Amino acid sequence: MAQTQTAAAPQVSGGKQTRRRARNWGRYWFVAPALIFMLLTMVYPIVDNVRMSVFDLTVTTFLTNTAPFVALDNYARVLGDPAFQKAIVTTSIFTIGSLVFQFTIGFALALLFNKRFPGNGLLRALLLLGWMLPSVVSGSIFRWSFDGGMGIINYLLETVGLIHGPIYWLNDATTALAATIIANIWIGIPFNMILLLPGLQSIPQSFYEAAAIDGASSRQSFRHVTLPLMRPVILSVLLLGIIYTFKAFDVVYVMTGGGPVDATTLLTIYVYKMVFSFFRFGDGSAAAILLLLFLSVVAVVYLWLSQREEAAS
Repeated sequence: MAQTQTAAAPQVSGGKQTRRRARNWGRYWFVAPALIFMLLTMVYPIVDNVRMSVFDLTVTTFLTNTAPFVALDNYARVLGDPAFQKAIVTTSIFTIGSLVFQFTIGFALALLFNKRFPGNGLLRALLLLGWMLPSVVSGSIFRWSFDGGMGIINYLLETVGLIHGPIYWLNDATTALAATIIANIWIGIPFNMILLLPGLQSIPQSFYEAAAIDGASSRQSFRHVTLPLMRPVILSVLLLGIIYTFKAFDVVYVMTGGGPVDATTLLTIYVYKMVFSFFRFGDGSAAAILLLLFLSVVAVVYLWLSQREEAAS
């Protein structure tokens, strides 16, 4: 009888291990669809793009599968291209100009909606419409608004007497970039507001009451209470703003197509033209990888700053 019990013990133990392994594998099966989706839609395109960036891929070599390996020549050619260098400057101006006003106005609106007043929810919902609209639709609206012949911008400016003739905003290299920045600001304000508002609402009201007891003014409370406690949220919002703005494409492309005279050609539009207009697939892939590297650096800096904030707190 004792021998039977001793022999059965390993079998029971083995059965438990088998069930434990089955449960562990079950967890992987649950996440397998998400992993496969990420591999097919994110990892594979990046890896394939890296591969294409080191070959001299044109229409001919692509169809005949005879593209020669050129190592980093595509990267050197792209970095030395004056059009690419101009696209970097244009993208930087577009990003900084958009981000400053998006964040400032979004933060001001978040402070406004953090207070209770009649119609708060309705006004907040109306402001979100600009963010919820597809970017192509928003770009089309602003393209018509800035139209030199029948745009509402010229009509309003002429009505108040600021201009005395039509201005062709999107056809002039000096005003086209400003017009696209205005359009992107309008799209990004609700996004900044909706991310900053929960951060403001999470600050305990007792902190402001303590500051008021100590004699702090509203400005001093904002400087010494709101800004320090909002620092992690502000950091996240700025990072997302840089990434989303730096890779903007559809709004600008719908409004100007990158013109006039490449005045609004962002890096994303440069990559698009390189691939689909000039059919220089290798150079376009190299430019796309350079854009990805820049955004990766931004993400690494954000993670470093976040860890620093957590360590300080």
